[in-house]
Amino acid sequence: MAEQAAEVVGAAWDPATHRDPRTPLSTYRLQLRAGFGFAEAAELADYLADLGVTHVYLSPILQANPGSPYGYDVVDHSRVSADLGGLDAFRAMADRFHRHHLGVVVDIVPNHMARPTPESRNKQLWSVLYQGKSSPYAHWFDVDWAAQDGKLLMPILSGPVETCLGDLIIDPNLKASEDPEHRGHPGPVLRYFDHVLPLRDGVADLPLGMLLAEQHYRLADWHDAATQLNWRRFFDIDTLIAIRVEDPDVFDATHQVLLGLVDEGLIDGLRVDHPDGLADPGGYLRRLADATKGAWIVVEKILAAGEELPPWDCAGTTGYDTLALVGGLFVDPAGGPRLTDEYVSFTGGPPRFAEVARDAKRGIADATFTAEVYRLTRLFARADYPALDGLAEGDLHDVLVELLAAFGVYRAYVTPGEPPGEASVAAVAAAAAAARDQLSEHLHPALDAVSAAVLGLGGTAEDASRQAARDELIVRFGQTTGPVLAKGVEDTAFYRWPRLVALNEVGGDPDIFGISPAEFHAAVNRLAARWPATLTTLSTHDTKRQEDVRARLAVLAESPQEWAHQVAEWHGLAVYLTDGAAARIMQRAPEPDLEYLMWQTLVGAWLIGGERLSEYLGKAMHEAKTRTSWTVPDRGYESAVLGLAEAILADPELTAGIAGFVAKIAPDARVNSLGAKLVQLTMPGVADVYQGCELTGLSLVDPDNRRPVDYERRRRLLTALQGDPDQMAGLDAEKLLVTSRALWLRRDHPEWFAGGYTPLACEGPAAEHAVAFLRGEHAVTVVTRLPAGLRRGGGWADTALPLPELHWRDVLTGTRHAGLRPLMSELTRRLPVALLIPERVYLQEQDRLAGGNAG
Repeated sequence: MAEQAAEVVGAAWDPATHRDPRTPLSTYRLQLRAGFGFAEAAELADYLADLGVTHVYLSPILQANPGSPYGYDVVDHSRVSADLGGLDAFRAMADRFHRHHLGVVVDIVPNHMARPTPESRNKQLWSVLYQGKSSPYAHWFDVDWAAQDGKLLMPILSGPVETCLGDLIIDPNLKASEDPEHRGHPGPVLRYFDHVLPLRDGVADLPLGMLLAEQHYRLADWHDAATQLNWRRFFDIDTLIAIRVEDPDVFDATHQVLLGLVDEGLIDGLRVDHPDGLADPGGYLRRLADATKGAWIVVEKILAAGEELPPWDCAGTTGYDTLALVGGLFVDPAGGPRLTDEYVSFTGGPPRFAEVARDAKRGIADATFTAEVYRLTRLFARADYPALDGLAEGDLHDVLVELLAAFGVYRAYVTPGEPPGEASVAAVAAAAAAARDQLSEHLHPALDAVSAAVLGLGGTAEDASRQAARDELIVRFGQTTGPVLAKGVEDTAFYRWPRLVALNEVGGDPDIFGISPAEFHAAVNRLAARWPATLTTLSTHDTKRQEDVRARLAVLAESPQEWAHQVAEWHGLAVYLTDGAAARIMQRAPEPDLEYLMWQTLVGAWLIGGERLSEYLGKAMHEAKTRTSWTVPDRGYESAVLGLAEAILADPELTAGIAGFVAKIAPDARVNSLGAKLVQLTMPGVADVYQGCELTGLSLVDPDNRRPVDYERRRRLLTALQGDPDQMAGLDAEKLLVTSRALWLRRDHPEWFAGGYTPLACEGPAAEHAVAFLRGEHAVTVVTRLPAGLRRGGGWADTALPLPELHWRDVLTGTRHAGLRPLMSELTRRLPVALLIPERVYLQEQDRLAGGNAG
């Protein structure tokens, strides 16, 4: 029966009747890298077409730093990546995809490029290092020349300059491998280990101290980047230098290759990385839309709860907002108070995330981004606001730090010379109100003046230079709020407050403990009305953990007391593990929050090996920045933590306990996994599948989620499902079944999923445990939620789902359902989810296929 359903759903697509091929119905994200380039991606064309996706969604394709594992560190915008195969291989790949009726979506990086090692790999940066402000490429980069007396800070040394002089070498020439054809200065150069810097003409024979003083750059200890850097970077990564894509010349040069491929029809859509870093995100997207003649474009915009995407020229976001919505459906709000109590009891931490986030953002603004805050204070001095006359620089610094720490959204989107919008004013006002509570009363007038200035409401200056400073201040402040929030929340506070880490996700708010079906339907209806072609997703290359880790951990919200008992038991066993107890006592390792995070990680990613666990815990404790960090490591503490993790995985009693608990919650985790997947794939928007997540996705944060994917196994499973789906068992097979059938239905009937979204309400005692909706008057999604509570309540009983027609077919199982009020117990008898289409439509498809075969 299921095989017949597969034939109907999977064979109906006719490319000739497909809508605009540049607008995807679904996408499949591939992470390209050396060893998995264009040729290897092309080999997946038949599999991805069989899976049901309509577009392949690629990580960046331009020439990145050789050996780059992700492609976001572009060094040359004029070339398609040679590491991935070059332009010819890209054309061949696109051609193969198109022959399988697959479009191509490409990730683009307009905000920054690499500051590579050796530096000669970046033509534009090399020129600026050689010629300084007189370089024809000086306008490419956001450099505050005055802050370093006309020089570009290069924080590449292992310590102060005077301690590194012996490692500086003058070389008359670049090596052949360091001098691509387009470089304009072959030598002499200054070498510092792998770093290579151009020397100004005629200075190579000077004493080293004088030689360094003559350069257009100033060498510095790498630690000095946080306090002295005079150029904009991507977040706190000083190996990624930001570019001024708002300059038409820079836009043209950095987009020429990509736009040419769009014009050729080889690229159908674009994903824009980090638009909040740009001087004018809205203006950039207008220009990009014009240049691509209205191609499908989505932006990596992280929206806070309740925040709306600005009215930009794009199709929507990359899906973090929908990820939070879908995930929230499967978290039981009733478990929040008890789980919070248990977490606070174990760790001694605060009961709310907001407090932790605020402290983390303050620390990030005051330390990691000291250089950026200092740049803002210099701009205030140049802008010369009368309301700030007499304010000490230290006081202005404190006001800025508190205002930045209080921002609840990435950016307020204020454009110089234009009145701020309501959302912009509200964002700044909310931040100012929170900052006011943290500042001394004598600084409140300064806070008001600063808030007005960043909104462009501080008045018009009397001369052009001061007005230019005021305009630049608006832009620079907007480019600073996002990094402070991202590094403070996603890369710090998320690791400090692990009450339930299924909620500690990009775009999520851990204080929002689950959402109701009514809240979900209301949010999705707004999304469908405003951004019907936005991307939806459950996993990305940037998520903190993949979808099925979160689905498994969501079960804990339904059993907080049992989880607390397990943690206490495991903690007691771990305390007495040998070969590490003394070190852990001396180092007090791990901290309670890290230990609580570790137990969730073990459960969520089980069966996880020692190498992956150690890599994750190493990143987690560095990001938390409490006992150790990337910049100030505590090797003793780190060794104690990793030693404990190794001992846990080597202890039979502990591993048996963890495995047993994972097995116990597996049935409920299965319900969450399949339910979240089906909702995401059938809700309004363009459905994305992250590489490999058509099966169970149990990876953690990068680089764990960039591990190679076993596509041969996926091919075999998909082939088996197409042959006899009734014989397939296990979560991998079930998830592949749900994914492929939902993608097939979207592809076969795009008009259904471009159409309306109608919530359907169950009736009966267990109605709150179901979510259902109708798409385009024909496709009905039905999923189970909160399965532990459903079981404790006695199951579905006579809970039924009223439907608009009498006869239905589940395309997942082939099961027929009759009646206007089928019982939920029948709809979910074989799977905890169902995807229904009218029986009459199913029969029409059979007749059409039979007629086509006869012809």
